Amino acid sequence: QVQLVESGGGLVQAGGSLRLSCAASGRTFSSYAMGWFRQTPGKEREFVAAIDWNGGRPYYADSVKDRFTISRQNARKTLYLQMSSLKPEDTAVYYCSAQSPRTSYSGTYYRAEAYDYWGQGTQVTVSS
Repeated sequence: QVQLVESGGGLVQAGGSLRLSCAASGRTFSSYAMGWFRQTPGKEREFVAAIDWNGGRPYYADSVKDRFTISRQNARKTLYLQMSSLKPEDTAVYYCSAQSPRTSYSGTYYRAEAYDYWGQGTQVTVSS
């Protein structure tokens, strides 16, 4: 069992930066692949970034590549998303998620249904 709590969202001007954090509870955080997704009203949850259990194999959506960086500190049971050069279209509720080690990360990291645990989300608003 993993419980996830996001923080760090807020209002920022276009071109600015934010760092989201996701604090996890539970003994097995270090064995889970982790992901960030985002969602806007009326739209499906969208993949943003993912990272394997040991910090390897990071993947990004094309829309955020070269602007966002996903990382994790297993000792602190924390996942991060460093966001820079933010655009108004990045405005969304951002969710962190945990994928069981029983699931194959390589073929499923971008699929919301492949993740087992979710946080409550944190709002990011980018003004133009």
